[in-house]
Amino acid sequence: MSKYVIITAGGSGTRMNTDIPKQFLKLGRLPVLMHTVNRFYFFDKNINIIISLPEEFIEHWTRLCREYKFIIKHRIVSGGKTRFHSVKNALDVISGEGTVAVHDGVRPLVSSNTIASAFETAEKKGNAVACCDIVFSLRKTDENNNFAVNRDVYKEIQTPQVFNLKGLKRAYESGYKEWFTDDASVFENAGNKIFLVKGNRENIKITNREDLIIAEALLNTVF
Repeated sequence: MSKYVIITAGGSGTRMNTDIPKQFLKLGRLPVLMHTVNRFYFFDKNINIIISLPEEFIEHWTRLCREYKFIIKHRIVSGGKTRFHSVKNALDVISGEGTVAVHDGVRPLVSSNTIASAFETAEKKGNAVACCDIVFSLRKTDENNNFAVNRDVYKEIQTPQVFNLKGLKRAYESGYKEWFTDDASVFENAGNKIFLVKGNRENIKITNREDLIIAEALLNTVF
């Protein structure tokens, strides 16, 4: 069965206070996005890699690939105005059958075990979403009050999120809704049950400079 991964890399540098989007910032010896691509290539050298990039940064990425002699085969598609539209643009260039993962370009520390578990479950059940237990206390708030809730009934959702390719394509034809937060919500909206698999705690999403520092420490000690 063919395997695909759509790596969404449409973020900006707003929270980093930089002109360069966070996926292009250097983490160790390589830009963040190259680490992310490497994780999937090391998992399966035959996986089909599609990267969704803001159109105005495609040439920047091409220059980085030349500079770092980054030769892992991948296809680039232009991102859309939202994550939903970026993923749909990528799905539109995939034909055939198989399973497709969608992964955040700024999660460069996903483990091979997490990727493998997600693909294996998706091949059996139609989808798999990586997640971790909540380890901190939660409180629910409203306009007038706040109160403790049972953290054991909640999960921290990660990527990759892996789906039967035809099923995800059908789900994305339902159209965009503002409350879609990830691909699982799109797939669920089409009437599908979501299955969860264990992610890895190091699989953090880099959104600010503190995350970049943490990722660097994890890169040097865990990977």
